[in-house]
Amino acid sequence: MLKFISTLFVCMISLGILKAELPKELEVEQYPLYPSQVIVPKSKLGYQVLFVGGQDMVQTTPTYGNAAGAVPAKQWHDFIGFTPASAQEGGLGWVSVNHEMIYADDNIGDGGGMTSFKIEENTDGTLKVVDQTIVDPKSGVTRTGKFFNVDFVNYVGETGMNCGGINSEDGRVWTAEEWWQSSNVGISSGIRDTSDYTISAPDFSFADGQTIKKVQNLNWMVEIDPKQAIAIRKQYNWGRLPFEGGAVANDNRTVYFGPDDTPAPFTKFVADVEGDFTKGKLYMFVQNEGQAAGTWVEIDNSDWDTMLDLRGYTIENGATMFNRLEWVAYDKFNDVIYMTETGRDNPGSRLKGGFDNGGKYANHHVQRATEQGTTVDSDEYWDYYGRVLRYDPKTNEVTVFIEGGPYYELEYDGWQDQDWNPLPSKHLSNPDGLNVMYVKGKSYLVILEDLNGNSHGRMHPGIDSRICEMWITPLESNQKTAEIDDLVRIAATPVGAEITGACPVYNQNGETIALLVNSQHPDAFNAPPYHNSLTFALTGWEDVISSIIEDGGVADQENSMKIYPNPTSRELNFGEMSSAALYDMSGKRIKVVRNTNRMDIMGINPGVYFLKFENKPDLHKVIIER
Repeated sequence: MLKFISTLFVCMISLGILKAELPKELEVEQYPLYPSQVIVPKSKLGYQVLFVGGQDMVQTTPTYGNAAGAVPAKQWHDFIGFTPASAQEGGLGWVSVNHEMIYADDNIGDGGGMTSFKIEENTDGTLKVVDQTIVDPKSGVTRTGKFFNVDFVNYVGETGMNCGGINSEDGRVWTAEEWWQSSNVGISSGIRDTSDYTISAPDFSFADGQTIKKVQNLNWMVEIDPKQAIAIRKQYNWGRLPFEGGAVANDNRTVYFGPDDTPAPFTKFVADVEGDFTKGKLYMFVQNEGQAAGTWVEIDNSDWDTMLDLRGYTIENGATMFNRLEWVAYDKFNDVIYMTETGRDNPGSRLKGGFDNGGKYANHHVQRATEQGTTVDSDEYWDYYGRVLRYDPKTNEVTVFIEGGPYYELEYDGWQDQDWNPLPSKHLSNPDGLNVMYVKGKSYLVILEDLNGNSHGRMHPGIDSRICEMWITPLESNQKTAEIDDLVRIAATPVGAEITGACPVYNQNGETIALLVNSQHPDAFNAPPYHNSLTFALTGWEDVISSIIEDGGVADQENSMKIYPNPTSRELNFGEMSSAALYDMSGKRIKVVRNTNRMDIMGINPGVYFLKFENKPDLHKVIIER
């Protein structure tokens, strides 16, 4: 396999496919990347650090009998939410940053945490964190500063690991308590009070007044108010799962959820009234046998026992099982849901356990196992790299949008200079964070890595730590799939750090001001401040998006040939008479035409190809469908 990939890599270079495919600072010649700080394409995008965990001070409320004050922010920044400001409020809006780090803290609160702050745009296009004064609704205490601890303890009880979350179109924010624990013993290292908890939730009559184990008050989606830096409610009617991500659709009624679990169900909630998520129906996705399409089966979300054990209920009642669903993103222009399925090296035993309890295997996992010459329930079945899935609400189909990889197997152990070959210049491993960014009326999918390890080609041989990367790719109407070659690398985080967050910021005119991103849990030896978790901003998208995509391999439209339709199933038409050759992904020439304005592609297998015109420098990617 290593020899084949090296050959393919050489073929692609000879074709020019890799020409200018990466922003200059991340060219393949610099591989393997081993940065001690965040790397971004200089001169392309503005870059600045906004918020540093363990260093910036957060303003707290009176907690556990301690007075309000200022303490260093928690670490491990994950999800980022953004709540736009009105013209009367001024500025751009409020940023909410999750903290996965779990420990006991007398001022911030035990468990995980969250920080909110307000930003505005400077005249030079950079961002500024502004000073605020807010009054805590419960204690009446005034807090003044730049960064504010979100109070969970005094409003909804302690919170767990604050991992992913949900950000609605109108700026509402939910944090996901992903850290799954099944007993009070497991949470005692980060939450000191493990006595029973009595719920106060007037929005949910079935839960209000229930006395539960402390651990059962974790693993919910929790709505917060970033302007006041307080938690509003735990969404007991959405059920208890190891939540990671979610997305609210255009109707402001439908919410889709991704739990980080194997097996993981795919669920959704549909509100009775637009914008009111306290009342509505809950559903689980059940794929038809051997098909991508499925149906939504209603769950009684007024039954308290079911909501407490939604994890078990869904599997026992035939839900389709996924391999670590994590972030969920919604493309409002094309009405499509994308989900990261991060993967797990050998998920067979976990999936088999779910199957034995009533769950159903996802269709794409059955297909992958068959291609590997095994079965989904086998210990031999591997899922090293994960993928991005696509859910189409119009057809109820869940399909693979982009598969992780490509597969890369080393034929030797350890670092041997004479045998070393680089990974392919674009390699997607364990996609986790996900979002859709809109620039000049076009959708771009943003994909962020969180490597499950450095084995199986996820990292270069000899590198014993992780470097995670962020990618973008344009989204077209009715686009069913994408290829690794479509991805454009935008950033890489310091050694050891996960790259996550990816939250676009728009102004009141709808212009893209920034993309906010997190670097979390880096190695301690990185240069300051990159030895801490931090939140950074990439600005200038409205000016540079076209040039960045061109650096990613997209042809210059002014000097390139027009080809249509693409994708196609019968023929390709050219904008002018020319001679052209069609190549497959290995660099093999498939077909040649001379002095014509069309190419008949009937009889050519479906897939991705490259078209080269005589006397033209660019290669055009062509997708053949059937």
